[in-house]
Amino acid sequence: MSTQQMLPKLFIQMSGAPGSGKSTTARLLRNSIDGVVIDHDILRSTMLESAVGFDQAAKLAYDLQWALAQDIMRQGLSVIIDSTCNFQEVLDKGSVYAKQHGYAYWYVECKVEDIDELDRRLRTRDRMASQRSSVDQPPAAAVAARGGEENPRARFKKWIESPCRPKDNVIIVDSTGDMDTLQDCILKQIVGFGGCGGIVDSSL
Repeated sequence: MSTQQMLPKLFIQMSGAPGSGKSTTARLLRNSIDGVVIDHDILRSTMLESAVGFDQAAKLAYDLQWALAQDIMRQGLSVIIDSTCNFQEVLDKGSVYAKQHGYAYWYVECKVEDIDELDRRLRTRDRMASQRSSVDQPPAAAVAARGGEENPRARFKKWIESPCRPKDNVIIVDSTGDMDTLQDCILKQIVGFGGCGGIVDSSL
């Protein structure tokens, strides 16, 4: 029996600081779980490119994200939400929608503790309009709307050291390792086969 056949319908919320590998991990998981990735940055960037204000684009992107997630679950497909989980409200909505549709809820956090490594990743990736160009430089649309950030490195430190997490079904991976290995580690936790070296911590 394949791993995909053993999996329940899944609602996975990705988490982690910008540049930590959420999108890469989400796309690796997608094929293994017969799922659909909802990329929050694509939604928000599309609105920004259509001249929607930064704060309004953020709200509308979240609204659309949840609407899409529910529609995908009605179609019987697993869902991976690729967005930051910096607020309890985001976690609460995810778990509530998963329960409403009878889906197994999981929180997968990509962790990179080296801020300089995060900065290197942000500077070298292909950026969308909603994304930062470095640890110290927020999106241009955010700067235009709000001005600069008072202490961006302190914000990143908070994201790394004190993220917002649910109490159960938590998987935390060191996303500086081999991504295929991390994918296998995550799937083993979800299916119940136990952990491996790529797991930093888990709460099942």
